[in-house]
Amino acid sequence: MPRKEILDRIHKYVEPFHITKGKRFRLKDFDPGETCGLNLAKGEAADLLQRGTEWLAEEQEMLYAQDRWSLLLVFQAMDAAGKDGTIKHVMSGVNPQGCQVFSFKQPSAEDLDHDFMWRYAKSLPERGRIGIFNRSYYEEVLVVRVHQEILKRQRLPDPLISKRIWDERLADIAHFEDYLTRQGTIILKFFLHLSRDEQKKRFVKRLDRPDKHWKFSTADVHERRYWDDYMHAFEEAIRATASEQAPWFVVPADNKWFTRLVVAAAIVETVETLDLTYPKVDAKKKKEIVAARAALAKEK
Repeated sequence: MPRKEILDRIHKYVEPFHITKGKRFRLKDFDPGETCGLNLAKGEAADLLQRGTEWLAEEQEMLYAQDRWSLLLVFQAMDAAGKDGTIKHVMSGVNPQGCQVFSFKQPSAEDLDHDFMWRYAKSLPERGRIGIFNRSYYEEVLVVRVHQEILKRQRLPDPLISKRIWDERLADIAHFEDYLTRQGTIILKFFLHLSRDEQKKRFVKRLDRPDKHWKFSTADVHERRYWDDYMHAFEEAIRATASEQAPWFVVPADNKWFTRLVVAAAIVETVETLDLTYPKVDAKKKKEIVAARAALAKEK
């Protein structure tokens, strides 16, 4: 199938969830169970996902060889939304040499002695690489906003903790992302939008399967009490930081197969716009290749 035809098919599964202007964004307008009319039994989703991962692997080789652009993929979601599985399936064909994954846990004492962006900034992808943030600096305006006792542990001077601190942090994040895009970092941000009912089903499934018990934490159930607070925080974050340069994708997450399809499609569609190519070999290099071939041919 021609690439243009594949891109056209991919686009229709990306565009409905692509947010570049946050002013009018409302989370309630997005259905976590949406599948754009696709039925997995038809095989189209599986076929597109496979094509997407193969295509991404090809593009990643050129990204690495060209060594000009870098790609930052940010994943945010409530627990059990499928971040780990999505990353695993979508990036399955990518060469690990050109990919870096960071899962940010609770900040260390050293992290708390720096500004809130410090530990994330030092983990940004180098040129030619794909960086994946499994949770990210957005935690500073999500979980910290919901549980403001965490803010106290960050030891900010009292005059700086005002009623505007969340608006200020969101503005800082937007400016930071704007800066990164001007340095050649392509930023794609994915909010895996899971419904509360589906989260409950997945938690129960973890409890019913001994091989999934390691994934369960009592804190997961505890956080469900703050569901509405988290949804408000996600909505505010997306509204304040969605842009053409660093878009959000509000990806339906109640059906894992569809989540993976949309994420893969969004990445492929974006990378394709970079028009990546392998570096051209100059005349000097060509002579060296000819000489090397001749030398190898003389070996017995």
